[in-house]
Amino acid sequence: MGKPGSGKAVAGKGASAKPQSARPRPMTRSASGQGDHGGAQRAPADFAGPSASSAEPKEAAGVAIPRRIWTGNKPAERVPVILETTADGSSAQAGYHLIDSGDGVKLEQYGPYRIVRPEAQALWPKALDDAIWERADAIFTGDTDEDGMGRWRFPGVPLGETWPMRLLDTEFLGRFTAFRHVGVFPEQLAHWRWVKAQIEAARAKGRARPVRVLNLFGYTGVASLIAANAGAEVTHVDASKKAIGWARENQALGRGDDLPIRWICDDAMKFIQREERRGSAYDIILTDPPKFGRGPNGEVWHLFDHLPAMLDLCRAILSPEAIGLVLTAYSIRASFYSIHELMRETMRGAGGRVESGELILREAGLSGDVPGRALSTSLFSRWIAHDE
Repeated sequence: MGKPGSGKAVAGKGASAKPQSARPRPMTRSASGQGDHGGAQRAPADFAGPSASSAEPKEAAGVAIPRRIWTGNKPAERVPVILETTADGSSAQAGYHLIDSGDGVKLEQYGPYRIVRPEAQALWPKALDDAIWERADAIFTGDTDEDGMGRWRFPGVPLGETWPMRLLDTEFLGRFTAFRHVGVFPEQLAHWRWVKAQIEAARAKGRARPVRVLNLFGYTGVASLIAANAGAEVTHVDASKKAIGWARENQALGRGDDLPIRWICDDAMKFIQREERRGSAYDIILTDPPKFGRGPNGEVWHLFDHLPAMLDLCRAILSPEAIGLVLTAYSIRASFYSIHELMRETMRGAGGRVESGELILREAGLSGDVPGRALSTSLFSRWIAHDE
């Protein structure tokens, strides 16, 4: 199998160096933001970068970099792949499962709380009675537009802003925000389990050094903490100072102050450009870019313009002992085949396998053990170094 750097790259024509429109509409989402597939944007206003109405927006760092045309054979492929998150088996007071969905909403169990949020993908009717839904601990109300502000209604007793949760032996805080999200995206459990297993397998084989993980657009740091708890050295990058602050709160909650995590508040493209110049290398790279976002200094990110160059840079900083590169894409009008073929072209000459498809949540009922309908949340593509 070829190493990640063994495919030859030559300069080529890439995406346009200009955003699709010279003046993007105002957005509340920072470069760290992520939207529910067909639903809410991830980052609330207080997690955003400079507003679009301030200075003339800057182009994303690295947009002027020509596309690299990688040579060599394309990796093997496996499509479609559906990665499913069901009830995770954690304590009912700590874990997660999707209870029910339908009529444009979803009912979820987040630790001790049952929460109702909008979900545009849920076109079917609810399975459970409305009375059960109305007994939820928290219901998101108000503006249900993707970019709109909203508020929470508490049918029983008023709840605090945050509460503790635990997934994959990692503690973190859930938080009620004005943009319907709660700071964790449970469909990512499928990726987190894979990352944890790879790190533990490398340790079991007596790897000479810890696995190095780069988490781009890392947000509240749950993936970073899971990787570090498994034994990896982690670099976590997000453009939002408040998101980094939340991630540090999560680290403190789990008494993980000694975990080897670098928390970096920076534009993701600028950061990986510098890492390439420095000769830095990572064994696992996770990237969860938004459809649109801003860096801390007003840099503008457009996924369709900038993603190819970002993956080129990620390929360039994979180590010779690389394990994988994971891409997740939310709220885009594209098939997973679009990012699948991009990933295969990017990883020419590296061997391994590219598998792509969708992340889904599986309903599990009130008890958490009654399999129900599948709710699609996002697209993904991942390159795995060893095609087993």
